Amino acid sequence: QVQLVESGGGSVQAGGSLRLSCAASGSIFSVSTMNWYRQAPGKRRELVAGITNVRNTNYADSVKDRFTISRNNAKNTVYLQMNSLKPEDTAVYICNLNVAWGLTRGDYWGQGTQVTVSS
Repeated sequence: QVQLVESGGGSVQAGGSLRLSCAASGSIFSVSTMNWYRQAPGKRRELVAGITNVRNTNYADSVKDRFTISRNNAKNTVYLQMNSLKPEDTAVYICNLNVAWGLTRGDYWGQGTQVTVSS
C-alpha cells in the first residue's frame, strides 16, 4: 500500500511563490508517474503537472512557465515549485501516484494541501 503526504501549502500574495512536496511510502516510487492535481471550490479536479519515471514532464497551459515539477527518487518525493502565483491558482493541491509497471498497477492519492493566493 502506498501513502502520499503533501506539504508546503499556505497563503501567499499574488506574485509570490510556494514549493509543494509530496512524500511517498513504499518501493514503487521510482517506476511511477507522479502528478499534481488541484481542485477549487465548485470546480472539477484538474491536472496541473506530471512527471514520468524517466522525467518527461507535462503542464496545464494555465501554469506553463510558472510552475515546475521535479522528483527525487532517493527521497521518494515529488515537488511542485510555483512562481508568479495568481488568485486563480487558489485550490487544494493533490498528489497522485500512478504506476503501470509489469504486473504492478495502481493509482494512489494524497489528502491534499491548501494553497490560497490573495490579490
